[in-house]
Amino acid sequence: MPLSEHEQRQLEQIEQALYREDPKFGRLVRSSDPRVHYKRKLAQAFIGVLIGAGLLAAGVVTHRVYFDAAGSAIVLLSLVWALVTWRRHAAKVRPARRKLKSVGPGAPSPGLTRRARLMERMEERWKRRQEGDRRM
Repeated sequence: MPLSEHEQRQLEQIEQALYREDPKFGRLVRSSDPRVHYKRKLAQAFIGVLIGAGLLAAGVVTHRVYFDAAGSAIVLLSLVWALVTWRRHAAKVRPARRKLKSVGPGAPSPGLTRRARLMERMEERWKRRQEGDRRM
């Protein structure tokens, strides 16, 4: 459950007080904070994109194909790394899923995966066909 703004400010004040009182422990706590790792990985991905773009530009200027290939690969891998990092962070931070409001015989059950809901719908259609109802 996400914290309210007031609770978030209180938590930040407590953290700042902790860092002032015991800097060594504060560094240890901060190093295990996932937000720090997230920001660091995004910064590294950004630097990778810059290096790859530099290699790509160098390849265009010097007409060396291997610079172009290396630059393209580095840019692509850095962008993929940034995207994966962002998606993992978003999955951890994302608030709890909304509960499904529709309840009934055709409504999907809460907490099921997409594939399980598909199978549930197919089973429901099969049961209706067996009973003689041809609607889909």
